[in-house]
Amino acid sequence: MAPLPASLRFGHLGILAVWLAVMGVVWLALDHYMKPKPAIVTASGDLQIPRHRDGHFYVDGTVNGRPIRFLVDTGASMVVVSEAFARKAGLPQGQPMQFRTANGTIRGSTVRDVPVSAGPLMYSATTVGVGLVGEERDAGLLGQSFLSRFDMSVTGKELVLRRR
Repeated sequence: MAPLPASLRFGHLGILAVWLAVMGVVWLALDHYMKPKPAIVTASGDLQIPRHRDGHFYVDGTVNGRPIRFLVDTGASMVVVSEAFARKAGLPQGQPMQFRTANGTIRGSTVRDVPVSAGPLMYSATTVGVGLVGEERDAGLLGQSFLSRFDMSVTGKELVLRRR
């Protein structure tokens, strides 16, 4: 029996390489498409946060000068970050506390008078909860200890924060 030509012996590797390249391009496109759109600052100083595809609002900000990606949570009583983030941001120990969440009660602490910003909006005396549980260390919840300092309105596609 005659040996198979090289094109038939190694053809499956070529097909595999093409499929891997196609899947890589699709993954990069989806990664770009799924990222939340950035918040926009209007000429009047309002912060317009577009609704993400998952229905939530995300905005970049800082806690104690350290960058963070916030999920805007109007039902959260305070800004909340993870213990790992709090250490990186140089937050002090804080007062021990238990948080009641949708997933049950968790232990954490509260730190007072922390500077927090969302886009250009800043409040220097924010109460921050430490104890957020989750995968992303540089993500947090932007709750009422910050949001209540600003006027807020929600339309179908955006949330607007306005200085009072």
